[in-house]
Amino acid sequence: MSHPAPPDTAPVPAEPRRSPLHDRHVALGAAFTDFGGWQMPVRYASDLAEHHAVREAAGLFDISHMAEFLVTGEPSGAFLDYALSGDHSGMRVGKAKYSLVLTEDGGIVDDVIVYRTAEDRYLVIANAGNRDAVAEALALRAARAPVAASFLAEPRIDRGVTSFAVIPGVSDTAQIEDVTDQFALVAVQGPAAQEIVTATSGIEGVSPALADLGYYAWAAGSFAGAPLFIARTGYTGEDGFELLVPHRAAGALWDALLAAGAPRGLVPAGLAARDTLRLEAGMPLYGHELSLETAPAQAGLARSVADGKPDFVGKRAPQASDADSRVLVGLVSEGRRAGRAGYTVVAPSVDGAPVVGEITSGALSPTLGHPIALAFVDPTVSAPGTELAIDVRGTLIPASVTTLPFYRRTT
Repeated sequence: MSHPAPPDTAPVPAEPRRSPLHDRHVALGAAFTDFGGWQMPVRYASDLAEHHAVREAAGLFDISHMAEFLVTGEPSGAFLDYALSGDHSGMRVGKAKYSLVLTEDGGIVDDVIVYRTAEDRYLVIANAGNRDAVAEALALRAARAPVAASFLAEPRIDRGVTSFAVIPGVSDTAQIEDVTDQFALVAVQGPAAQEIVTATSGIEGVSPALADLGYYAWAAGSFAGAPLFIARTGYTGEDGFELLVPHRAAGALWDALLAAGAPRGLVPAGLAARDTLRLEAGMPLYGHELSLETAPAQAGLARSVADGKPDFVGKRAPQASDADSRVLVGLVSEGRRAGRAGYTVVAPSVDGAPVVGEITSGALSPTLGHPIALAFVDPTVSAPGTELAIDVRGTLIPASVTTLPFYRRTT
């Protein structure tokens, strides 16, 4: 007797999400790619032209795929001190800080930027592909924080008296809200960015003025009657701003920025240009340089861990890279053949040319005109000036370890 085939229980792939600016990108002729579950513009005309525009004038990026979380309540600073790697209760209102979401073992769940928007209010921006992981991590950390209790650190000796450093319990009042679906986020990056944003019609009441706004700081204003958040942050190695507005104002803001920027050399730019720009600036990308298996010290991010805090998730993991753990370095080579993610790095001067590392990101640098790469290599070959080689499809391409970043703006 035959039996009917069981129903297909394979999960149906989710449809890629679309930015509120999707129709604008289609009208501009953008090519799209799936990035973190979102359909985002990878380029409009030319990767190289968009890259050079950002270095020489400005580029306009849609980064609405990034995830945004509001953390509010009187103890929100203490909660973020516990949930993230950085010292956030000590931040001044108006400032931003790069931080990490760590596992108990010290691996990296995501890298985030934290903005203090009021004494009891923070904005946390995370990577699109890690939205769910960050939401879960924050929720679990809030849930397990003792209610009306405290976190106790190791005993501390002060003038012969043993005491404990205490952080008040926060789970009863710190509130976490995922507001990703309420806002659009765009970035104007490049040496002309300040001039362009200042000249954009409809942007009003910006305080502090952009000319007075420092790096990793933010200003409040309005655009066409909608609230506007402007941060002097970015992911390109250039001066620039990231602008957060409600969905309803996104299209008009995009159009106004393009109108103000076109006479000043601004072009819309896609993810391909953003990737080569961040690589030149030596900035890590989650899933390439950062992962659950990567410790902050390995990736050169030990400074982002405030290990003097009484307690935080990941504190008990080793904060220093052990002697055998590979570390992130920059590699430069000549010619036109660039190493790509997954290519092996070898020590050609040693018998047998043993493998000593692996490329995580690489490209022919549009700005510098030669191949560059980020790679994790054995500590014994990580010193600047060390001569190595990249196995590019069976051909060993000489490469030298160099200090990061590859590119640094001069103004």
